[in-house]
Amino acid sequence: MIDPSRRSPTVPRPCLPQRACVPRFAQRAVAAVVAASLFAGGPLQAAIGSEAVPGVTPPAPSAANLPALGDSAAEGLSPAGERALGDRIMRDIWRDPAIIEDAELQEHIGTTFARLVAAARRRGEITPDIEASFAWTPFLVRDRTVNAFALPGGYVGVHLGLIAMTPNLDELASVLAHELSHVTQRHIVRMMSVQQRQSLVGLAAMILGVIAASRSPQAAQALVTSGQAVAMQGQLNFSRDMEREADRVGFGVLSTAGYAESGMAQMFELLAQASNLNDDGSFPYLRSHPLTVERIGEARARARQAGDFRTQPAVDVVHTLMRARARVLMDPRALAWQRLIADAQAGALPASPLEGISPVAVPQPASAPPPAALPVERLAASYAGTLAALQMRDLKVSAELYERMLRQAEALPSDQRRGAQRELARLGVEMALVRDDGRAADAALAQIAGDSGRVAQFLRARRALLPGADLTLQRQCAAVLQTMVAQTPTDAPAWALLSQLWDRMGQPLRALRADAEAVALHGDLDGAIDRLRAGQRRARGDRTPDFVEISVIDARLRTLEQERRRSADEDQKR
Repeated sequence: MIDPSRRSPTVPRPCLPQRACVPRFAQRAVAAVVAASLFAGGPLQAAIGSEAVPGVTPPAPSAANLPALGDSAAEGLSPAGERALGDRIMRDIWRDPAIIEDAELQEHIGTTFARLVAAARRRGEITPDIEASFAWTPFLVRDRTVNAFALPGGYVGVHLGLIAMTPNLDELASVLAHELSHVTQRHIVRMMSVQQRQSLVGLAAMILGVIAASRSPQAAQALVTSGQAVAMQGQLNFSRDMEREADRVGFGVLSTAGYAESGMAQMFELLAQASNLNDDGSFPYLRSHPLTVERIGEARARARQAGDFRTQPAVDVVHTLMRARARVLMDPRALAWQRLIADAQAGALPASPLEGISPVAVPQPASAPPPAALPVERLAASYAGTLAALQMRDLKVSAELYERMLRQAEALPSDQRRGAQRELARLGVEMALVRDDGRAADAALAQIAGDSGRVAQFLRARRALLPGADLTLQRQCAAVLQTMVAQTPTDAPAWALLSQLWDRMGQPLRALRADAEAVALHGDLDGAIDRLRAGQRRARGDRTPDFVEISVIDARLRTLEQERRRSADEDQKR
């Protein structure tokens, strides 16, 4: 049997015992911020373009330290070169266990981000050269801090804490629009000094070094110090003009994408409240990229000028449930899950959008959820409790809370019930899969029979992997996944599922090749090459060789070996 040794594309395994999880989680929470601070400049500043709140607004940078604005500053690095730098950074980031590939949350973020990218394209913010070169790929970080950050080449990281604390989708979209605008305006390149542009490999290595230092607080501190030196020498701070430009361009993108224009101002105000409530130094990113009164005022003025400054946004049941899902997955400690289960059993509502985000107590916010939102919030609390119990493999409690959730969904208004029932059916499939209950999985899948999206297809593929699954179903799911990876060759979880299906169907050569694609996309070139070579050895022993598959393996092996040699050469040039 193939043992891909990779992350699950849906429900992560429970992280037990607790003692082994907490240090890794806490260290990675720091590293996620520190890693890109080498771009942003200064100790523990937020990642590139990260939307954050200051506890204290720092003094304005001197004119000598302001980055040069204008297209001429970006001439030193082509879009293809910036993408190559981003790919190099992401190669190691994908290998970090804090990167989570939850299909539900990825769909939620990916759909929102795709709408914003399409809007930016319509507005002419995305030029043909960066359209073709950049990845335009969001990824999720299992981290309860509130942050999002852009990396070179169109990669945008989103902490689960950000999803968990945003009351509505318009506010979450405003953060992503701001980050996207840093990408489309090429602020990352524009803020690089000439010296840094001449040594991009070294710059990538510094970022990756800080991420690696997440396992060693002492090493992280040393690299923070070196990050200060880089900032002083390279003058890599985003200027206030860049932040305001990202606000302005992001607002236009937000509006064109069809999100409420008021989302940006409301998000700024929520973050400002977070800063006032949690100004204890626990969140270094809250002190970077000053969220001044001027920026908040400009966001309000733009919303009013657009004729949209709603004080009570419409209730979005899907986003509310995804907030609950993020709340469960962002903190893998048993204690955190037990608290969510207890809240669900007691019918309690979260005291604040920030509850569970901060390691310190958060006072009750000035405004409670509007009455129309209360049934959805209770449903979300039950969803969080059900998923938390499932993470702990407490099947009895998860089943009890799930039944309560079904009753709560039936009581919702009709316009909210459909979205809720889809999400509950998906969760029902996950529960059945954990129990290896094929009949229950089939019953839940029947409720989303018309859903042909990525999440539903992944759930069907996982159903086909259960013991005793029908070969016809396995073939159907494998065919769907083949189409998916042909359309999106960078979909590592799809490759991983396809590998497992082919292995179960008695096609080990194809399974090895698909597994190689999955681990290569997760940055493990050595592992991918080993699998392809194993495929070559197996093919030589086959009495009826699959010459098409063998030729594909040979071609991919040459490509990955060339990529590994190129990476090694770049390392030697540092």
